[in-house]
Amino acid sequence: MTAVGARARRTPRGFAVRIAWVLHRGLYRFSRGRFGLSRPKAGSKFGMLRLATVGRRTGQPRIAIVGYFEDGPNLVTLAMNGWGPLEPAWWLNLQAQPDATVGLADGPRAVRARAATGEERERLWAKVPDFPGWGDDLDALATRRSTDTAVVVLEPHASLQARRQDLSGLAPKV
Repeated sequence: MTAVGARARRTPRGFAVRIAWVLHRGLYRFSRGRFGLSRPKAGSKFGMLRLATVGRRTGQPRIAIVGYFEDGPNLVTLAMNGWGPLEPAWWLNLQAQPDATVGLADGPRAVRARAATGEERERLWAKVPDFPGWGDDLDALATRRSTDTAVVVLEPHASLQARRQDLSGLAPKV
């Protein structure tokens, strides 16, 4: 929305975003993994994955369901908190401990997280609109945040693939 006098689009309030996340995780659990995760489709929608991190303060397992798209073998997501000003807890957890596991519609995967920088960040940021659902005007939404929105790259991590006992809890149960 760049027109003068046009009403700025509102982002959902924090409690509304939180309720949506709780309902999404509940749907996933209630359906035993049959609903809630999806693959991205360029031009149609971003995918949904289940991200398992370790709490930076508690050391306890933490789960979040986040949107993503694929960039070769990597999974890419945005560290936004409903476009609110604060960083999402899952991103703070990954900054403290970058090794994580993701549950995808086609099974679990071990990953290592990092923030994209420089040219890679610009290239990935430019791909985000190819996967609708993040928001109509990403740049305008991003300016609402006091810091740059991190573009998070989840790279496959082969040495973690051996830890099957950690991954078995992420596989959808049917």
